[in-house]
Amino acid sequence: MAMLGKKRPARAARSPSPSVATPSGAGASAEEGVVIERLSHEGRGVAHAADGKTLFVTGALPGERVEIAVHRRRKRFDEAHVRRWHERSPERASPPCPHYAQCGGCDLQHLALSAQRRHKREVLIEQLASQGIELAEPPALLAGAALGYRRRARLGVKLDSDGGVHLGFRARASHHLVDIGRCPILEGRLDALIAPLRERLASLDAPRHVGHLELLAGDRQRVVVVRQLRDNPADAHAWQAWGRAHDVHVAWLVGREAPVWRWLGEPAELGYGLTCGERRLSLNYAAGDFLQVNAEVNRLMVDTALDWLDLSGEERVLDLFAGVGNFSLPLALHAAEVTAVEGSPAMVERLADNARRNELTNVEARRADLAAPPRFEPSPDVVVLDPPREGAEAVCRALAASGVARVLYVACDPATLARDAARLVQAGYRISRAAVADMFVQTAHLESLVLFERGDRRDTQR
Repeated sequence: MAMLGKKRPARAARSPSPSVATPSGAGASAEEGVVIERLSHEGRGVAHAADGKTLFVTGALPGERVEIAVHRRRKRFDEAHVRRWHERSPERASPPCPHYAQCGGCDLQHLALSAQRRHKREVLIEQLASQGIELAEPPALLAGAALGYRRRARLGVKLDSDGGVHLGFRARASHHLVDIGRCPILEGRLDALIAPLRERLASLDAPRHVGHLELLAGDRQRVVVVRQLRDNPADAHAWQAWGRAHDVHVAWLVGREAPVWRWLGEPAELGYGLTCGERRLSLNYAAGDFLQVNAEVNRLMVDTALDWLDLSGEERVLDLFAGVGNFSLPLALHAAEVTAVEGSPAMVERLADNARRNELTNVEARRADLAAPPRFEPSPDVVVLDPPREGAEAVCRALAASGVARVLYVACDPATLARDAARLVQAGYRISRAAVADMFVQTAHLESLVLFERGDRRDTQR
């Protein structure tokens, strides 16, 4: 979960010892500090030094006056942290996690929830505006619980020089492992495993051979994947017994170069359900498959897609980056046919199996390299795409030259969404709907949905 939603910064040259930055503002003194003007897109406070140089201040909020220490100097900006607050924002909140000051898993717990969500909507608006795109109205907000939402996480494992076991997430902008006792962001069934996992690790024959643990919660079952660097039969037996004792399915991923997967005991069948009107869909997935980590917000996104597209039952839909069928299967309930395209052969197989198990005969699962421009022949009525953080530049180039009437873009990075949106708008599409989905609450990361339509088609919002 460390550095969630952000690229890990490149290793920088060693900086001088932290120093108090020169304050901004005419006549300001060191005692007065700097005033935080706004939040950056990744959630840091932004201020300016007296010489005009930009300062990114971790943990500071707009309107606060703070004394800072610079811990990294760069050519165009400096990075800093707060040494002392002179004035605090009324939107500052007490972080609900006891490890928040060190753990890198979340970066906005110090900001009130309403302000977090307002910030995310502003980020989407600003990113689109940077490409010359203005929304006709503010984006809608899709949001769920503030805590206990994450159904998937990876915990690092490390032994210190005395043989003590450390289990947790990486510190902010660091490879240092922060030992945690609990994580309020995790779904309760996973949070409850942290203490028993620590006890199991401490009693292993060779805990140094454990690289990390991956925790997953399906609707019915919990899974712990042990990344084991070297085989150890005694520890395999210990993990199997631990799984039985805690009602957890345990898998071993063994080996360094070409790890081999095997279940320690009964294999799990991970899955989740989606309710679409009167129909309940069941989707299975495997530990390595892409999965939206917030089940509640994912359901809201699927409902929003169905509402916005308002399919009549006659449409041909093309779902790109389809995963295990998260959007494909609900869309198939309302469309004439759905072609679901995914790059992973394993996920294509699971998508096809999910369609069969739900008796959806109008879904075709295909594998394709989506980094290459697809051909829209025959032309679909609707294209849905849910790409990774890199966006869908090649797909949008092809869409720009196509006759596709509507495109629903589900994005996990607002910057690449804005880049791709600019290409579509230049080709004659317009944005008729937009929404921010607070998939990763307490972090600066945001998901968004944007509906593009060609020509003079009117917004059907009710």
